[in-house]
Amino acid sequence: MTDLPQSSLPPFNRPKVQRPKSSPSEPSGTSRQLIVFDGVCVLCSGSVRMVVRLDRKSRFRFATAQSPFGEALFRKHGLRTDAYETNLVLVDGAVFTRLDSFVAVMAELGWPWRAAKALLLLPRPLRDWLYERVAKNRYALFGKKDSCDVPSAELRGRFLG
Repeated sequence: MTDLPQSSLPPFNRPKVQRPKSSPSEPSGTSRQLIVFDGVCVLCSGSVRMVVRLDRKSRFRFATAQSPFGEALFRKHGLRTDAYETNLVLVDGAVFTRLDSFVAVMAELGWPWRAAKALLLLPRPLRDWLYERVAKNRYALFGKKDSCDVPSAELRGRFLG
């Protein structure tokens, strides 16, 4: 998810991307960009609301990690389903997690949000460390809801699972 050729970035700076080896075997409805997020996390839900506002072309669909659909995707991509400490973003068949998922989403939203790609200049260990600090403390810092939000009628069609 960078305009720089991948070979021009040192290996530790390349975004962690998992591309399908053959045709995508995702459940129906994931052909567009998809964000799977912790639905009870105030920070995560707020981030989704921000993406909804900025995504004027309605490119992204959403699913909560707590839904059967979201949980199945987490399992499929080797992510924990007992603690949702990352989100999962699928863009054109590529899978992103941690800070790289944030960069992938911002890049899809165009300028000025695409400038978030500058975060890829940070070495992966530093990016992962920063992300993990926020992820492990997000409930204490931002709060936790008792249940996932129910999307408005207008947004319901963009939510899966």
